[in-house]
Amino acid sequence: MNRLLPFAWITAVRFLGEGRLQTWFIVGGVAIGVGVIVFMSAMLAGLERNFLRRVLAAQAQIQLLPPEQVARPLRGGDGVVTDPVVQRPAQRLASIDQWRRIAELLRTMPGIDTVSPTAAGSVLAMRGETSRSASMTGIDPQTYFRIVAIPDFVVAGTARLTSEDIVVGIELARELGAAVGDRIDLRAASGAVRSLRVAGLLDFGNKGANQRVAFVALRTAQSLMGLIGGVTAIDIAVHDVFAAEEIARRIAAAHDVRAESWIATNAQFFAAMRAQIATNTLIRVFVGLSVAFGIAAVLVVSVIQRSRDIGILRAMGTRRGQILRVFLIQGGILGFAGSLLGAALGTAALVWWHAVARQADGGELFPLVIEARLFAATALLATATGVLAAAAPALRAARLDPVVAIRG
Repeated sequence: MNRLLPFAWITAVRFLGEGRLQTWFIVGGVAIGVGVIVFMSAMLAGLERNFLRRVLAAQAQIQLLPPEQVARPLRGGDGVVTDPVVQRPAQRLASIDQWRRIAELLRTMPGIDTVSPTAAGSVLAMRGETSRSASMTGIDPQTYFRIVAIPDFVVAGTARLTSEDIVVGIELARELGAAVGDRIDLRAASGAVRSLRVAGLLDFGNKGANQRVAFVALRTAQSLMGLIGGVTAIDIAVHDVFAAEEIARRIAAAHDVRAESWIATNAQFFAAMRAQIATNTLIRVFVGLSVAFGIAAVLVVSVIQRSRDIGILRAMGTRRGQILRVFLIQGGILGFAGSLLGAALGTAALVWWHAVARQADGGELFPLVIEARLFAATALLATATGVLAAAAPALRAARLDPVVAIRG
């Protein structure tokens, strides 16, 4: 068997060399197809990473909230409903029951990276005669910064959060006429007022967010909102961001909390990303089919052109299995050679497009993501496609009758 393999390889390479024009034609076609697959796959990976970075940069992957408050029908002493009309009650500010125990259990749960309690609520930010509504979030910097990298968004000052500090969005600071080092008064719905020093200014790249965000120390927020020792949410970071919804469901089933994943809160964006992935998969399939048909067509022509040579080989004692391997090897060589050239073309096009395509602010449109496994998978796919495409021509060649083939 080992002695037969060199013969098949030598014959396959010789056939390809004699038909150089056809060989280069199909290698070029395979290269174009592979280049399209490499370019689109890498660009989609970059867009997906950019999307995740933008969506998850300013929010937790999972957020636990207190259960919704519901109203029940009013019943008399004998159990008879006296007032069947039930209106949805207003959701009052409430703390998560036994949040410390829940947080400890979550830290031991597989798939969870970081757990951070927060206390959030609406406040009135005031400076002089100017006031603006703001969304205040009390955090523990040591854990929360591992979920949302607040220091990365600081454009002035620092992200220091002591009991006397506050970090606000740049638009909120501008509207209040405040700069780093100035003091801002926060008034909560309970009537409590706290004067805090601006330690830093944030820019999330979103004007709406920059107009309302304000971060303070967790104890400061608890004191302002009258939640001594309580928290309004528990933010969570997970290992696999795409498993966030499944983990959220498990948490909600095990604890008396509402668990909202980033997938559920960004359903439209997530659906758009999935649509991009599905579109890219369809393009890969159709490009792969076109490559396969191209290889098959060239090899069918090769079988017809070399019918006499095949007949002579068969008459000399070459077995059908050897003839079959000759054309299968040709298909594999064409696919592999095309994949190498296509990977180089796709990478060059990707690097060029990354340098040319820019956002309105001059930033990169997508991160440049070039992974070795993409090239390995593409080479394997192209080679396998070439072998499969060569199957039909190879079977035809192997079935040729030597006498009929020699007579033409």
